[in-house]
Formats: sequence, C-alpha cells, structure tokens
Amino acid sequence: MNVMHIKDLDLNLLRLFNEVYRAGSVSRAAEHLGLTQPAVSHGLTRLRLLVKDPLFVRAPGGVKPTPKAVALAEAVQGALATLASALSESSGFDPASSRRLFRLHMSDIGERRFLPELMAHLQQQAPGVRVATRPVPHGGLTDALDSGVIDFAFGFLPQVKDTQRTALLQDRYVVLMRSGHPMHEALERLRGAALLKALQQLDFVAVRTHSDTLRILAQTGLQERLRLTTEHFMVLPSIVQATDLCVVMPGNIAQGFVETGGCVIVQPPFVDRGFTVSLHWSHRFEGDPDNRWFREQVLSLFAVR
Repeated sequence: MNVMHIKDLDLNLLRLFNEVYRAGSVSRAAEHLGLTQPAVSHGLTRLRLLVKDPLFVRAPGGVKPTPKAVALAEAVQGALATLASALSESSGFDPASSRRLFRLHMSDIGERRFLPELMAHLQQQAPGVRVATRPVPHGGLTDALDSGVIDFAFGFLPQVKDTQRTALLQDRYVVLMRSGHPMHEALERLRGAALLKALQQLDFVAVRTHSDTLRILAQTGLQERLRLTTEHFMVLPSIVQATDLCVVMPGNIAQGFVETGGCVIVQPPFVDRGFTVSLHWSHRFEGDPDNRWFREQVLSLFAVR
C-alpha cells in the first residue's frame, strides 16, 4: 500500500485547501488568496492525487467537502493555528503572561550570588516565569547552550569557547577566616611575599568541585595544608566560624559572610587572583525574544558598569 509522507507535501497546498473548505467555493477561495481560479484548481488536483480522495464535489453555489476532507480540515486548521501562534509569539515576549522556563548553569557560589536578587526581580516583572539551575560539566557547556539544554551559563568559564558573553562582575580570590582567628592580626600586618609565606601556617577547607580554588592552593604551595575537602559550599562559613580552618574563595561572596558576622577577610597577592564572571549564551539564540528579554534583565541587575 502506498502511504503519503509529509516530505511529499507542499505545505502551501494545506493553506489553499483550508481556504476552499472555508469559502465553499474554488472561485471565492482564489479571490481570498489572490490567485487565479485555474491555479487553485491545479493545487487541489495535486492534493487530491496525494491523499487519493476527491476532497470536494460540486454543489449548488460552489463545492461540498467529502468525509475525508472534513476529517482533514480539522487537522489542517489546528496545524495552521499552531503555526500562526508560534509565529506571533516569536515576534515578542510578554513577561506579564509568560510561563517560560529558563534553565541556567550556575555553581553553588553562583546561586548564592545571583539567584536571590534575580528571583526578586522576576517576581515583580514576570511572575509566571520559572527558573531551574542545571549544572553542566564545563566541557559540555557550549553544546548544551547550542542545543537548548540550558539557556544561559553564569560563571568564570575561561575554557568555554564560541559563545556570546558579557561581563557581570570583576572579582578576586581572598582568604576567609573566623573573627578572632589567632593568626588574623599577624596576617593583617604583612604584605606581598611575606603574607603568602605566612599562609603556610594556616589550615584550609575546600570544596571538591571548585577547581579554581584548588588550583590557587596548589600554586601557592598550600595543598599540604588542606585539612578538609567537602562537597558543598554552603557549609563552609559554619566550618570557618567553628574552627581555625580557612577557605580560599571569591571576595564578592566572602564579603557577604563578613557582613553577616563572625568572619574576616585577608587579601593575599595570589597569582592570577583576579577573574571575571560572565553571562554566556548561544549564537543560535541571539535573536530569540525570550532569550533577549532574560539576558536584558540579568544585565540590568549585574552587568559591569
């Protein structure tokens, strides 16, 4: 049995068919479509051959659909309506009514830095919009952005290539320790190489997944002073406050812990201590209205000025 495949179909024939079905007349359909009556008749003939049905039969004042045409019309009208809706939506983004889900790559540090302010803003501007964080291995971020698995990536991601990006904030690595740490006052009086050398007297805690902080510990010869490695960032302030363990971390986040009390910051001259946190997105979605609206919100809140 011969079966018609969608690849065999000129989609313009469906629009032509729908107009004849609605008008009940080949001549009126031709007028509505801006075509000649022979052109519409020819199109119907092509569609009849594809679906193997007459589709319309002569009737007083025009044509009458066959049972096959009635069944086809429901599907065609639904498909055309869906297409029209999609094309309409693609011309803009309505934050007040959207229930769009945006998927973001963020580390746990990034979640703490960006999500509170971002979510407060979205609740005001787009109350139906949803956000989900979805960490992706750094080596797969470009493909994940290009395929739409995630919409945006936040972070210091120097290994991520071939994306659109813009800087959100400049930061540097610092050492966080508890207030009253026995070494704090001595470290405050030191500078440069003397301060780096004095760090050899400290013990450290680090998060296993934060490769950049582990790299700094290694560069500074402090890996032997690592006494605890954890899986989770949010436990670090409690550990620091309860012990003499210290942690290398971004200064922007460390400052938040200082402001809540119980911690102080030391700023050693680490090699490559400065870094830029950026927002990344795919070239493919540069012109997408949803993507453009969301990144405009992020940039209005966090972009380097």
